Amino acid sequence: MVFSSVLFLFVYLPLVLAIYYSLPRKFRNAFLFVASLIFYGWGEPTFIVLMIFSTIVDYTHGFFIDKYRQHPWLPKALLVSAMVINISLLGFFKYASFIAEALKALPFFSSMTVPLIPLPIGISFYTFQTMSYSIDVYRGDSPIQRNPISFGAYVALFPQLIAGPIVRYKDIAHQLNHRKETVARFARGVRIFLIGLAKKVLIANQMGMLWDEMRKTMGTNGILGAWIGILAFAFQIYFDFSGYSDMARGLGNMIGFEFLINFDYPYISRSITEFWRRWHISLGTWFREYVYIPLGGNRKGTGRMLLNLMIVWFLTGLWHGANWNYVIWGVYFGVLLMIEKVFLLKRLERTPSWMQHFYALFLVMIGWVVFYFEKTPEMFAYFGHLFTFANGLIGPNALALFLTYLPLMLIAGFASTPAARRIYEKIRDRKAVSYAEIAACAVVLVLCTSTLVSQSYNPFLYFRF
Repeated sequence: MVFSSVLFLFVYLPLVLAIYYSLPRKFRNAFLFVASLIFYGWGEPTFIVLMIFSTIVDYTHGFFIDKYRQHPWLPKALLVSAMVINISLLGFFKYASFIAEALKALPFFSSMTVPLIPLPIGISFYTFQTMSYSIDVYRGDSPIQRNPISFGAYVALFPQLIAGPIVRYKDIAHQLNHRKETVARFARGVRIFLIGLAKKVLIANQMGMLWDEMRKTMGTNGILGAWIGILAFAFQIYFDFSGYSDMARGLGNMIGFEFLINFDYPYISRSITEFWRRWHISLGTWFREYVYIPLGGNRKGTGRMLLNLMIVWFLTGLWHGANWNYVIWGVYFGVLLMIEKVFLLKRLERTPSWMQHFYALFLVMIGWVVFYFEKTPEMFAYFGHLFTFANGLIGPNALALFLTYLPLMLIAGFASTPAARRIYEKIRDRKAVSYAEIAACAVVLVLCTSTLVSQSYNPFLYFRF
């Protein structure tokens, strides 16, 4: 089940909200746990057992870490045990086939059969969440959650279960049992959810259609057509993923939770360093808190800092997918960040702002080519179209598609900046604006619903991670 589906919008969500608010507060976490399991199991009932097992592992490890906190070595041993179990589960389901495929290329393993292991939806997200709990309890950053149902609700919480944001336990621990559901927060949640729905249905899906068409004819699109195509993908992945994150935040607000912002207008960045402070913030925060800083961060000299940075970005690439293009993508950004930290960032600051923006966007777009194409020959072929005039400036099909989608691309470009938010913040206290906001929400819901009815199933891109 996906947020951008008629079933979720008009059956599941209304039922969940109606039952949730009809229950006494002491039963709401239990209901959220059950409702979230139904949400997850709707598409993959088999893997509910895996998620529950992961939940039990970290709940019990956290309990005993706290119970034997004064023991000289047992808490650390329990933490290591929790990490090994979690990483083994993630490694088996996500990377076993990838590792077997890599080994098969070696003469000694050439006859090896590569297993086809299905990837449980959301495993990368909820595994990182459960690990954050064990680590936070071990460090003393958070009290243990003694109620297993409340902990289960944290792990399985349907708004952010499938594709994030990755909610660290210490960011939500207090809210699990002491959140406040108010009319104002609920209304804000509806607005944020509809903004995310519009991003996904009205922009991301349409940009995806343009990208698909451009890829089909990339041999005749010309150099400008190739750049228009990758720009369409850049818009698609941003509005798809940030749209999901907005919907998750909105749903969280509707049931009293506050999730941290996961995207902060990354395409206005002036450097790669700034881009990664604005893109998928929850993932970057997780790696910084639980990998980069424990490795020593930047406290042990430049050489160690660069090594730590490369380790983090190798793992970041691998987290996104079990394929070499994701590893290359992670290393690519790791190298760029290393170069910026060593000398480039200070020099960039002395250049005109437009040049900084161009530099950042150009390198991000190159990164999206690496990210998208899992087959290396296709990747290099697309790079050939981006940087040569072998197929001319722009083909007739590419030009026609560009002119057709130009209005939406301009809207996407504007929506990628904080300009609309700033305008809203200046006028939101006016009485007329509140009525206009209600009308706009209704229009967005109608437009999205009519679009969804006419479209085929179109899941979020990050579901596969």
